[in-house]
Amino acid sequence: MKWLNSIGDLLYEVMSWLVFYPVTLWRTIRRPLETMTYADRELRDSAGEQFTDTLNPPLFLVLSLFLTQAVGVAMGGGVNPIVAQKTGLAALISDDASLLLFRLILFSLFPLLMATRMLRARGIALTRQRLKPPFYAQCYACAPFALFVGVGTSLAHTTVVAAQWAGTVLAIGAVGGYLTAQTIWFEHHLQSGRARALLNAMRVFAEAAVAAVAIALLFVLH
Repeated sequence: MKWLNSIGDLLYEVMSWLVFYPVTLWRTIRRPLETMTYADRELRDSAGEQFTDTLNPPLFLVLSLFLTQAVGVAMGGGVNPIVAQKTGLAALISDDASLLLFRLILFSLFPLLMATRMLRARGIALTRQRLKPPFYAQCYACAPFALFVGVGTSLAHTTVVAAQWAGTVLAIGAVGGYLTAQTIWFEHHLQSGRARALLNAMRVFAEAAVAAVAIALLFVLH
């Protein structure tokens, strides 16, 4: 009976994602700053009362990356080149599960560096406890960015010209939307002007992008 109850709890948890994923996505796109502030507030509650009406931020990011991977497969992307490559560090990525983990690490650089930058700009010492709230908030902002960049990239690699254009526009729009959300977030937390907030957002975005590309190249080049 304990085993059956565990299966029932797991089934409910997974099926509830079908409801709460689009709810969380819509709230994040529509009101990014409010959703990120909500993440800070929820972490102050007891563990059982946190994120009861949305997905928790890390799970939201994981599911978004899973969807991008599923879309790529559905569009006939075939076997990812990194998975197909069996030499060097690429040998560590042998299936879709390890590829998902690899993508998660790359995109998690953005929340990590954004959160770190915010604490440093406010003169707050870095600790695990202090880094967690801004990191969770940043996972909310990063998930739509990762989803739409991934879907846009998959569309851009199809043979249909219209889909290629749509994918390019979607990916560029995702970057623009992400930088806009970050600008608003930095402006709110640092009490700075819009120009300074934008510079902070662009600086950290560039740092995270360079780090992600550098790590990816280690697995591609051999």
